[in-house]
Amino acid sequence: MKTLISILVFGIAASNGMAQQGAIDREAVVRRNTIRINKPDPLGSLTVGNGQFAFTADVTGLQSFPAYYQKGVPLGTQSEWGWHSFPNTEKYRREETLKEYELNGKKITYCVQVKEPERSRKAVEYFRVNPHRLQLGNIGFEITKKNGALATIEDIQQIDQQLDMWTGELQSKFTVEDVPVVVTTYAHQQQDGISVQINSPLLAEQRLAIRLHFPYPNGEFKDVGTFEGDSSKHRSELYKPVAFGGAIRRTLDTTTYFVQYTFTRAASVSMRRAHDCIIQPPVGATDFQASFYFAPGIKNTVPSYSETKINSSTQWNKFWKSGGAIDLSGSTNERAKELERRIVLSQYLTKVQCASAYPPQETGLTYNSWFGKPHLEMHWWHAVHYALWGRPELMERSLNWYFTVADGARALAKRQGFDGLRWQKMTDHAGEEAPSSVGAFLIWQQPHLIYMAELAYRAKKDKKVLNKYKDLVFGTADFMASFPTWDSVNKRYNLGKGLIPAQECFDAVKTFNPTYELAYWQWALTVAQQWRQRLGLPREKKWDAIVKQLSPWPQANGVYLATESTPDCYTNERYITDHPAVLGAYSSLPACDRLDTTVMKNTYNLILKVWKWETTWGWDFPLMAMTATRLNMPDKAIDALFMPVQTNTYLVNGHNYQDDRLTIYLPGNGGLLSAVAMMCAGYDQNKTATPGFPKDGSWKVKWEGLKPMF
Repeated sequence: MKTLISILVFGIAASNGMAQQGAIDREAVVRRNTIRINKPDPLGSLTVGNGQFAFTADVTGLQSFPAYYQKGVPLGTQSEWGWHSFPNTEKYRREETLKEYELNGKKITYCVQVKEPERSRKAVEYFRVNPHRLQLGNIGFEITKKNGALATIEDIQQIDQQLDMWTGELQSKFTVEDVPVVVTTYAHQQQDGISVQINSPLLAEQRLAIRLHFPYPNGEFKDVGTFEGDSSKHRSELYKPVAFGGAIRRTLDTTTYFVQYTFTRAASVSMRRAHDCIIQPPVGATDFQASFYFAPGIKNTVPSYSETKINSSTQWNKFWKSGGAIDLSGSTNERAKELERRIVLSQYLTKVQCASAYPPQETGLTYNSWFGKPHLEMHWWHAVHYALWGRPELMERSLNWYFTVADGARALAKRQGFDGLRWQKMTDHAGEEAPSSVGAFLIWQQPHLIYMAELAYRAKKDKKVLNKYKDLVFGTADFMASFPTWDSVNKRYNLGKGLIPAQECFDAVKTFNPTYELAYWQWALTVAQQWRQRLGLPREKKWDAIVKQLSPWPQANGVYLATESTPDCYTNERYITDHPAVLGAYSSLPACDRLDTTVMKNTYNLILKVWKWETTWGWDFPLMAMTATRLNMPDKAIDALFMPVQTNTYLVNGHNYQDDRLTIYLPGNGGLLSAVAMMCAGYDQNKTATPGFPKDGSWKVKWEGLKPMF
């Protein structure tokens, strides 16, 4: 009887997102997935960082060959505070980017990419480009060969580079003309800087120096930090140099910041050119330690190499021992080892690239895409996994940002004739709206705030969380309730016209009632009502009316349609591209009274047959895995995570590769972590242990500390 009770208790625990604690050797899991590099690879650069600052290095452990990596994963140095704008000499105004549309009997202005008049087009260009995230500087080696020539990437031989994610240590061993060099690099976990230790006979001969180079923003969609530009437009100046340290003051228009440095040995520091600083260690020494820290102003002290090393090791140990863990080592399935690698590396990458006080850009803190601006519809994919992995505090770091931009969201809603808070799409840290003919019409970022606030509440079940976020939740719900339009003919509320769904190939002016957004609207307004009840407040009648009378999910021939306005969405090639977002209605979202699982399963299987997979994005595969898990199709969940599509590629450094333009794509990594958490811990009302993994005996899944999805 005791054995039977134990089995029943364990089964219930597993179905509720719990597993036996202490079963996983976390250090072993992380360290067996240590990244190893033994040859130059433009896509194989490695990053150290802390979530608000990141430094991406080549095979030398620093950023010695940025040109070689610029078309791969660039050698970036970025921080959450490093932004810049070109001077607005023409005094462009954001109002000049607005275009009026007549939708549902109302005149509404949207911030779009207008083509004319000429001044408006230039205003659009200015506000898309500005502000943009800065590449703060390039720290690399300058190595001189015996013949006096500078070493190139081809001269870096016998490479043995390892990134120990358990401690944050990047160790790089290589030779130049058979002379060994050993470089160890760490990033501080609370401050924006790195420290490096160098051991090599090349130091004693003064054939190895450190070069700091400062590029200029290129003002383009993609900035990889190698643009030289006009050297007269920015300044790099030595600031109070002394034998063992000093700083470089950087000035770009109205932007100023500093790079402070400190050494263990006296070294010569000189500006060789306008934006090249050379640090030459002393003659005779075979070892050298240096720290480089970036900040908007001068700091009193700069951590030493030993202090940075201890800080990195301590904080990374703390991170890996917190929250959830998954161990797939007992599996015989041929995909298990690779899946575990992607899981571990994605945890590391999202921690160093995305765990700041602001929503991150899609390429994190490595290089600029979309001018360095974050996209709020991607915030779910960047941040929700932190809560599902038992680290909700990392999600809440960026959730707090919404308080600072709420006034702008309120003004946007008011300008368009809506209530509450309409969250921006393509934005910046100040919450300004960047012109976008697609982004301005997206709406699926609106419920994300409610989703993440609900996760924060579930993590603590504390009324303080409700009181903290209630104004944001209720303001979001007010907008969502004011956005639908009443259809007097069909006696229902419609979403649209005047929207572009998550699947972005639809015409905003013609589109209405996308399935995923209908489901998300219903779920979020229902949760917002629950918040009112938890706080002892009366229900909002308008919210109830919208939930009750919102248009049903459109379907035809036994499948859900992407939108009601496109009944040919599976036969018209225009509509079988981009994200298969219709599946989102039963992926991150739970079952509701409008869901027919048979219809959703039919939809899933049809999409598998007809979709143009070369047009998809990295988070589409986790999306499908979550839907397959809820539909009790674990085989297809695994197949989705391993679909052989270019945008589902995971590089040696763990990055989700999309194409030449987006060589890294952090929403894919975050989506993978959310999907795998659900595949292990399940979801509300789930009754199957590890529901996303096949029960064919080839998968042995140990997990702990993960939380179920809604």
